[in-house]
Amino acid sequence: MKKVCVVGTGYVGLVTGACLADLGNEVVCLDIVEAKIERLRAGEMPIYEPGLEPLVRRNVSKGRLRFSTDYTEAVRDADYCFIAVNTPSISGGAAADMTYVESAAGSIAQHVTRDVIIINKSTMPVGSGDLVSSIAHKNLRDTSLNISVVSNPEFLREGSAVRDFLQPDRVVLGSYDQAAARRVGELYVPLRAPIVITDLYTAEMIKYASNAFLATKISFINEIARICDLLGADVKEVAAGMGYDKRIGRAFLDAGLGYGGSCFPKDVKALAHMADQAGLHPQLLDAVMKINVDQRHVVIDKLEAEFGGAGKLAGKTVAVLGLAFKDNTDDMRDAPSIDIIGWLAGAGAVVRTYDPIATETARAVIASEDVTYCESEYEAAENADAIVVLTEWKQFLEIDMERLRDQMRDPDRSAVLIDGRNLFDPEEMTRLGFHYQGIGRGASRRRSVLSNGATPLADE
Repeated sequence: MKKVCVVGTGYVGLVTGACLADLGNEVVCLDIVEAKIERLRAGEMPIYEPGLEPLVRRNVSKGRLRFSTDYTEAVRDADYCFIAVNTPSISGGAAADMTYVESAAGSIAQHVTRDVIIINKSTMPVGSGDLVSSIAHKNLRDTSLNISVVSNPEFLREGSAVRDFLQPDRVVLGSYDQAAARRVGELYVPLRAPIVITDLYTAEMIKYASNAFLATKISFINEIARICDLLGADVKEVAAGMGYDKRIGRAFLDAGLGYGGSCFPKDVKALAHMADQAGLHPQLLDAVMKINVDQRHVVIDKLEAEFGGAGKLAGKTVAVLGLAFKDNTDDMRDAPSIDIIGWLAGAGAVVRTYDPIATETARAVIASEDVTYCESEYEAAENADAIVVLTEWKQFLEIDMERLRDQMRDPDRSAVLIDGRNLFDPEEMTRLGFHYQGIGRGASRRRSVLSNGATPLADE
């Protein structure tokens, strides 16, 4: 049984600690926020993540997982110390604030009593391994001890983080000390996943490059979606046709409202910032970020088109279904709903919202007299002039759409439904009486064709 300390109990730290404990290790999760540790000791999760609570409870009951605010207790006997603290953005969202990382590295070094491997699990700028190593060695009280630093970037998706940890596509380890990297690899052997061992800088870059590429796929398909809307094509069919090509693949080709959350926005900005600092001009990354920002306004554009143009949303009631940046999480960081609700309120619309999980988190982020938080989809739709779907919650697929339509202000004449996640079938929604628009479903072109009584070919 290997002894592990994980510093930080956020998404990455808590999932990492619980999963390593489930693999048979003795794990102490450390956090300097006493209230968070008290909640965890009481069996309460500070975050919503499917499968995490039973995993934590099981390993606490078996004595393999415990929580502490005391570095002496947590680090004293550890063979491995993971740094999984927050690295928030500074400098306009570009550079990473390394304050928490620096504090963790120094505190670990001050309390170790044996040779230890420090593993950088947080997403850190390329070169951070050198920073952590320098701080650790400066703060080491017993200079006869050996500290090695290994980069082990996380690839956890919120909403499926436990599964992603236990069933990874690969494990990336980077270090100047290859023996230390192999020792960290031993923790992951039970997962039977490919283990990539490289140098520190390369491991750190693999994380940024991976997230930037996935963000690029999202922005690409959203750009295609906007073209599809104007030319009459269906982006879902386009993505499916593209995905059969093994060089392209189907993953991350779902048109919608762009990416959000804690990783993609921060990592793409950080990578572009590092490129700028190196004297480069990251044109592709800049375009990816601009497309992502622009994509959020598509919902407003479609609503205004339904109600007669700019300035016509004043006094309209809009039901917003979904607040979290994606399904299976309560995370509101950089969620499209924040911008969209802000624009709606700024245009004079009244907003009624519902989210299965994220309501309380959203209240702290979106505080406006023009926003009402509801207990169900149907309550949100009461007397609404339009409904917009902003999060791809699977439970929305189970909505009684006829009942939802009947809750609206004038369901027989104006039941506007803007599907920002392409959850619903356009033909079925039209049959049910909705004025339906998805993202990239060819609505603009088809309406023009139908209104002219022509076919697409005849209209060329």
